Amino acid sequence: MKIKKGDEVKVIAGKDKGKTGKVLKAFHDMDKVVVEGVFQVKRHIKNKMTGVGEIVEKTMPIHVSNVMFIDPKDKKPTRIGYTTDTKGKKTRITQKSKTVVK
Repeated sequence: MKIKKGDEVKVIAGKDKGKTGKVLKAFHDMDKVVVEGVFQVKRHIKNKMTGVGEIVEKTMPIHVSNVMFIDPKDKKPTRIGYTTDTKGKKTRITQKSKTVVK
């Protein structure tokens, strides 16, 4: 999975298509990511002994195939690739502008 925590992504499919946000969490085993402000659902919390029940909004994971990385150079969605430098270190680069991604 080429999307990592802290990356800026754009949603390309689903009910939140067109929204952008930062990746808060990445689940590599499930190929899903949690993006801030995307795929918000309401969950009902049961009444506890001391408090009352409530309805909270929660951000749910979205599949990584439904998001694209945003190129920091031109702010447009692009794919991520890998390249190796002369020392053999593997780094991520954007496919459009060939800039190195940290």
